[in-house]
Amino acid sequence: MAMSINSEEIGDDRSPLGIGRRTFFLGMFTLLAAPGQALANGAQRKFVLEERFLPQVVRTPYDYLAGTIIVVPRERFLYLVDGAGFARRYGIGVGKAGLAFSGSAIIGRKAKWPSWRPTDNMIRRDPKKYARYAGGVPGGPNNPLGSRALYLYRNGRDTLYRIHGTTEPWTIGKAVSNGCIRMVNEHVEDLYERVPVGAQVVVV
Repeated sequence: MAMSINSEEIGDDRSPLGIGRRTFFLGMFTLLAAPGQALANGAQRKFVLEERFLPQVVRTPYDYLAGTIIVVPRERFLYLVDGAGFARRYGIGVGKAGLAFSGSAIIGRKAKWPSWRPTDNMIRRDPKKYARYAGGVPGGPNNPLGSRALYLYRNGRDTLYRIHGTTEPWTIGKAVSNGCIRMVNEHVEDLYERVPVGAQVVVV
């Protein structure tokens, strides 16, 4: 899915993506009831991402080492600390699972075009909707985790908390029903390239 890009609004020319155009168009599919499943004929959806949710370098009130990811669900922002009082800020959408976790973790693994499986709780809560996906959904453009995923671990164990892309970029800046922390695919791809496995993550 192509995105038209303007590097002037990013405040930082390091990104190979040069993300930052205020208004952009994505060829999106209309989703079926089950997350990640798209209608075969698809549909074009136009949307405008608010400027404050575009990636940009800002002063940060959070005093952490450079390379730390700070997630602030209530503000719908994620920060990647650059150091010297600055951070790279991204807009996020926050699912119910994204509100259920706080504190520190590390990125335990990273995945390109990750597969997805509904949690056991999701299947128990709504088996009609989710049981059919108990075997998982392969990675690809119709997968609800989008193009990249960062998996958070604590004490060597998967927390089930993810920072990931989305098939619904118009939900950035909003509270959503499912998922953890979602980002526009091109934005999470930028973040993915900037942080290694083992990077510190703090959810406040």
